[in-house]
Amino acid sequence: MRVSDLLGRWRIVSMEMWDGDYIDMETKAFIEIEKGGDGQFQFGLVSGSIDWERAEDADDMRLEFTWEGMDEMDECNGSGWIELESKRLLKGRIKFHGGDASGFEAKRIKPRGQASIKNKAKRK
Repeated sequence: MRVSDLLGRWRIVSMEMWDGDYIDMETKAFIEIEKGGDGQFQFGLVSGSIDWERAEDADDMRLEFTWEGMDEMDECNGSGWIELESKRLLKGRIKFHGGDASGFEAKRIKPRGQASIKNKAKRK
């Protein structure tokens, strides 16, 4: 697996700790992995920015990250990881510092640098 396989926007479709009504409360839940170690996410009333790095061991390759953001109007931070299950499915875990942790699954929305067909048609 290459890091570039993880770049782009992913739709969070399920979480262990929260149901679909909560995770999509404000917007459709997502995690976005950007080139250069940055990213962002939102689910429910939680949003944050990500600082990731590649972590390798003998069995797999994953991205590990720390994050900071808001839960409702309260500042919060934590850590997590993500890895590919397949080209279109990502799995991971997000943890709040001193609090809850939840596994999640996400499906690819748009790979980095891929314009939608609608946007390509508008440019012509």
